[in-house]
Amino acid sequence: MSERDIRIGDAEREHALELLGTHLGEGRLSVDEFGERSARVATAKTRGDLYGLFADLPAPRPRFARVEPPVPAPARRAWPVEFRVGSAAVTAVAIVSVVLFFLAKTPLVFLLIPAVMLLIGRMGRR
Repeated sequence: MSERDIRIGDAEREHALELLGTHLGEGRLSVDEFGERSARVATAKTRGDLYGLFADLPAPRPRFARVEPPVPAPARRAWPVEFRVGSAAVTAVAIVSVVLFFLAKTPLVFLLIPAVMLLIGRMGRR
C-alpha cells in the first residue's frame, strides 16, 4: 500500500479546509473553486484524494504524519508437551482422589495429588 492510499480522518479534512481557506484569502482560488474543492475535501477518503486537490497550488499543502508499519505480535509459544501431559495427569489424579474419598471415606487419598506432582517433576528433570 502506498502512502497515497492511506485513509484520512476528520482532523485531516478540517486541516485541508483551513488550507483551502488560506488559498482563498490570498486570491489563488475563486469562491466557486473554493466551494468545489471544499465539497471534494468533505468526501475525500485517502491522502491521495487531498493531494490531488492541492496539486496546482503552492504551499501551504496538507502534511501528514509518517505512518510506521504495524509491528507483528510475537508468536504465541505453546506449552511444552511434558507440561501439558503433566497437567492432565495431575488433573486426572485429583478427580480420581475425589472419587476414592467418597468410596474409601478417608482423606488420605488426597495425598496422591502431591505424590503424582513430585513424580512428574522428577521425570521432567531427566
